[in-house]
Amino acid sequence: MHVPAGMRQAYLISVPRDLLVALPAAPGFPGGQDKVNAAYEHGGGGEGGARLLSTTLTRLTGIRFDGAALVDFSGFKQVIDELGGIRMCVDTPVRSIHTKHQFDAGCQQMDGARTLDYVRQRYDLPGGDYDRQRHQQQMLRAVLDRAGETRLRTDPVKLDRVLRAAGGALTVDTNGVPLDELLFALRGLPADALRGVQVPSYPQTIDGVSYVVLDNGGGGLFTALRDTRMPQWAGANPRWVNRL
Repeated sequence: MHVPAGMRQAYLISVPRDLLVALPAAPGFPGGQDKVNAAYEHGGGGEGGARLLSTTLTRLTGIRFDGAALVDFSGFKQVIDELGGIRMCVDTPVRSIHTKHQFDAGCQQMDGARTLDYVRQRYDLPGGDYDRQRHQQQMLRAVLDRAGETRLRTDPVKLDRVLRAAGGALTVDTNGVPLDELLFALRGLPADALRGVQVPSYPQTIDGVSYVVLDNGGGGLFTALRDTRMPQWAGANPRWVNRL
């Protein structure tokens, strides 16, 4: 998530799970070329996995991250249920490969389990994993919308209940900034100011393995991030940007 100065816009940038990257060495791992989602496993999961993933993305983008949040599926389910469910709009009908539930087109209220089932789907969708990325970005937007409706961002008591609902499934590292200060700073961020960004890339099969590779080095996205020119980049690259 990139928030430009003024904190009136935010960009949710999704890195494809199958993106081919150079993984740095880590304890017990010599490093090498692999899919980016392998970094977490090669780093040993938990803090070690997050550290190797962060280092991998820093090497890829040239950006040092200010903080991170890790949450597993059960954590997101609990947060969504604590919020009373969220409203998701299904654009393409799809049947879950996990539960066989049929998601019909249209906007509908979903609880935590149903939401996570939907946003995990990528097969039988026109854009495959790119559609899944977009649906996950939409989920985050829907969570923020629901949080705003319940005054979560201005109600520290309810916020505490939501965070406790996640329990040990949620880990937040704000790089030394108190979490309440961060939330206070972002409280005025309009939900409709969120933009979903896909890293410019395309699928490619290499030695029989399906990967995603950067399109022209990322199409200037990482440079725009480093130079704080995301609004200009987004305006010039509408193909890779979605209003959530």
